[in-house]
Amino acid sequence: MRYLHTMVRVKDLDASLHFYCDLFGLQEVRRFENEKGRFTLVFLAAEDDMDAVRTGLAPCLELTYNWDTEDYTGGRNFGHLAYQVDDIYAICQKLMDNGVTINRPPRDGHMAFVRSPDGISIEILQKGADLPPQEPWASMPNTGAW
Repeated sequence: MRYLHTMVRVKDLDASLHFYCDLFGLQEVRRFENEKGRFTLVFLAAEDDMDAVRTGLAPCLELTYNWDTEDYTGGRNFGHLAYQVDDIYAICQKLMDNGVTINRPPRDGHMAFVRSPDGISIEILQKGADLPPQEPWASMPNTGAW
């Protein structure tokens, strides 16, 4: 398992980039714009982590900017922790066998979401290529907000 990133929702991307990059000293390492989903993801890293980020070995801060306006209350601006795993189905089965609800099952063999006992959302991503869909995951419904 490898820690990937922490996601924070931002209301004003320019103001956030000014804070995190110009003032705080982080550097933008990649950006993803999704017109269909109407959001932009910007990944940032500290200067001392840049070499490790380029080889995929350092975690980043993910800023998520939703193009449609929304006020984030009750901690909704903090998104989730993300970890990459060798076998998404095995880790989800282990969690489920131990009483953890799989909020977004790994139906596609790529991504799942669970919550910690304190309600922190955790994204689990399959390392490498997506695994082929398999039961019971392929037909499991979402059980709540991720």
